[in-house]
Order: sequence, then structure tokens, then C-alpha cells
Amino acid sequence: MTKTEHVLHIDQLKHTRSQAGVHFQLIVPKMDLAPGQFAALVGPSGCGKSTLLDILGLVLKPQKIERFSITGTKGQIDLTDLTPSGRAAVRSRHIGYVLQTGGLLPFLTVRRNIALPLRLNRQKDLGPVEAMARILGIEEQLDKLPSFLSGGQRQRVAIARALVHKPKIVLADEPTAAVDELTAIEIRDQFRALSRKFGTTTIMVTHDRSLLRGQVDRIFTFNLERRTSELTTATLQEVESL
Repeated sequence: MTKTEHVLHIDQLKHTRSQAGVHFQLIVPKMDLAPGQFAALVGPSGCGKSTLLDILGLVLKPQKIERFSITGTKGQIDLTDLTPSGRAAVRSRHIGYVLQTGGLLPFLTVRRNIALPLRLNRQKDLGPVEAMARILGIEEQLDKLPSFLSGGQRQRVAIARALVHKPKIVLADEPTAAVDELTAIEIRDQFRALSRKFGTTTIMVTHDRSLLRGQVDRIFTFNLERRTSELTTATLQEVESL
């Protein structure tokens, strides 16, 4: 039997945040994702979605974890004990991020916004900018500032920026929350198609469960338990359907 290839590996993650004597603990027993998979992360506000996304995006270092790695262009990268500069280097090369509101820099044109990951990685060939813009249907917007775009166009620019450097993983934090229903469906479909086209693993956080049914490869949610009056845990679990 051929061993399944995975781009993301997490085993036995625990991260606790505390405030005024009340503790919230995120637990991820196991999370493995293959190249090109389109996964959804769902759950109520405060269940740990943002914390997990920050850990996956190498913004937040987990307090306890047995295994945490991604497979880069030159093989597996162990993320458990990287220095802050090492984490930043992996993040800029191998991870793309789409914020709920796009997160575009308002003083840069669409072209220059999309090119940011290439410039951060010191890539001189900016040809992928126009290629990605054509795929997403925003080539006519390249020389405009973000303020002249619709909400859907801004999100497409954000998707282009997240994918232009061909990262291994793209994290999308509720990218459809600020657009209408038809645009949300288009954005979901673009994520799904581009994940498969480029072999990029996409993890999308969403509250809109109707967007997911029959459209994603994997669905993860959280089992919330109040262990004591001072401790609540959120354990990641995969579900077959919603």
C-alpha cells in the first residue's frame, strides 16, 4: 500500500490562554492534510478557530506539541523549535493568508499588492502577477488602488496575493463574510479550483455551513467541554458532514 503524502502534520497540540483566572485550552490530537486538499474549519465564536489559524500561520507558537511540520520544496520542515526568524522565513515562502476583509495595503496598486510575496521572497520574475490576475478575472484592475474595487474584487486580489508565490498552504479567515451570497460561492469555487490546480492545501474558516456541503474535501470542527468553572477545552475533530 502506498503511503499517503501529507503537506501538514500536527500531533498532540495543546495551547492554553488565560484571563482573570479563567482558562481556555485548544487541543488538536492529530491533523494531517494532503497537497491540494480544500479543508474547512467551522465552529462558534470563541471556539479556537483564530488561535489554531495563528498557530498554522506560524504567528503563534504552541505551548505543547509532539509533532508539527510541513513539507516544503526541499522536503519536510520541522516547525516545533524554529527561531522567530526561521518561522518568518517559512511563513513567507510556504504559507499564504487571506484575511476576512482582504487585508490589502490601500496605498499600493492591485499589481503591487499581489507582487508583495514575490518581492519578500526576492523573486525578480513578476510574471506570475499577471498570470494569477487573469485566472481570477481581475487583470483589468491591476493598476487601480484597492479603494476603487468592489468587495468581491478585493477578495480576489487577496486570493491572488496569497497564491502568487505558490505556497504549500493557504489559510483563509472567513474570506466570504463581507460579500454577498453569489460572490461567496464564486470565491469558494475559486479556492477549490486553485487548490487543485496548484496543489496548494487550503484551510478556510467559515460560519456559513451552506457553502460547505458537498464542496470541500475535509471538514473540521471543535468539541467544546466545560471541564471546571475555570477551564474550558476545545478539541479539534474531523466530521463527515454538517
